[in-house]
Amino acid sequence: MQLPPISYTIQRGQIGIDTQDAQLDITQQDADLQISQPEADLNIETTPSKLTIDQTEALRDMGIISAEESARQNAQEGRQTAQEGIARRASEGDEMMKIENGTDAIQNIVERNIPNPRQDFNIGWIPSSHFAVDINYQPAEVNIEATPNEPIINATPNKPQLNYQRGDVNTSLAQEPHFDINVDMESWRQSQYDYKI
Repeated sequence: MQLPPISYTIQRGQIGIDTQDAQLDITQQDADLQISQPEADLNIETTPSKLTIDQTEALRDMGIISAEESARQNAQEGRQTAQEGIARRASEGDEMMKIENGTDAIQNIVERNIPNPRQDFNIGWIPSSHFAVDINYQPAEVNIEATPNEPIINATPNKPQLNYQRGDVNTSLAQEPHFDINVDMESWRQSQYDYKI
C-alpha cells in the first residue's frame, strides 16, 4: 500500500531578550586631614668674645704709668735724689772748707747747680718699642642644639557613597514556533485511481 505524500514545514520559535544594564555610582570624599608641625626645640648657647688690650708698655713709652708704678718710681727716685743730695752737699761742704786755699769753690758750686739748658725735641715715635700694645682676642663660641619634633597627623576617612540601580531583563516571544504538515491527498488519489485502472 502506498501512502500519500506528506510534506511539512517547521518554523522555530525565537525568543527576544531586552536587557537593561545595572548602574553603579561610587563617590568617595577625601579624608579629613589635619597636620600640625610643632617647632623644633632649639637651644643656643653663646660664649661672648673677649678682647683684651694691654697698652701699659705704650703708655710707659709716653711717660704715663699706673698710680702704683708711679708711686714706686717716685719713691725710688726720691730715695736716689736724697742720697745724691746728701753726697753733693757733703762734697760741696768739703770744697767750702778749702776756700781759704784760694779755690773758686763758690763759683764752681753755682755753675754746677744751674739747670741744664733747654733741649729741643726733634723727631720721636710713640710708642718707641715695637709691639708695645698687646692685643689678645678670643672669638665667641656658639653651640646650637636642635631637636626636631615629629608632625602630628589626624586623618578621618570618609566612607564611600554607593548608588546602585539594578539592571533588568525582559524576555518575549519574538517568533512563535510553527509546524505544518501537508498531505497531498489529491495527488495520492489520482495515483490510486490510475493504479486501479
